[in-house]
Amino acid sequence: MAKIGIYGSSFDPITNVHLWTASTVAHRCKLDKVIFLPCSNKRRDKKMNTEDIHRWNMINLAIEGNENFIADDYEMKEEAWKINTYQTMQYFKEKFKGDDVYFIMGADLLVDIGNEKWNHSEELVKENKFIIMARNNIDMTEVIAKSPILRNNDDGRFRLMSKGLAMEISSTYIREEFSRGGEPRYLLPEPCYEYCKKNSLYKKVK
Repeated sequence: MAKIGIYGSSFDPITNVHLWTASTVAHRCKLDKVIFLPCSNKRRDKKMNTEDIHRWNMINLAIEGNENFIADDYEMKEEAWKINTYQTMQYFKEKFKGDDVYFIMGADLLVDIGNEKWNHSEELVKENKFIIMARNNIDMTEVIAKSPILRNNDDGRFRLMSKGLAMEISSTYIREEFSRGGEPRYLLPEPCYEYCKKNSLYKKVK
């Protein structure tokens, strides 16, 4: 039985912290694979800053050579009305039937799920396992204690992880640097940096 982690984000662009997070989670939780899952540009709650093909290409450039990292475009290809994490986890549990599948997320998303802000929040919690990374001084045990759907399913399905090192470089920061003529070279993988430069990504529209 393999252990698979599903790591969803906009990856707009993918950063060195995304890679470090995935590597840290895989090491500490003994995951066999981490699947990088770029979100759909059809989502109503997110606005992408570049085309899907560019995000997809950069993810593949970033993870090239690491046999434990896989890119999957499942959500990119789905219709808007089908896109939610509950549906996504159903898909991957069917795809990796017999394996342990975990949803990797930051503690800020745990807060949203606990407050039932996600579609099918209760079913998502009851039917899945989670690896949760500390973020922004959020007390994860307190978040679980304050939410009925989280505390009543706190049976070992929540793996809480402290990063052990403050690394919060965001895709937003990198986009801003590119748009202002800054130099974010060492904040994202070198092939992705070169890709952004070559394709003039995130440049401010005049």
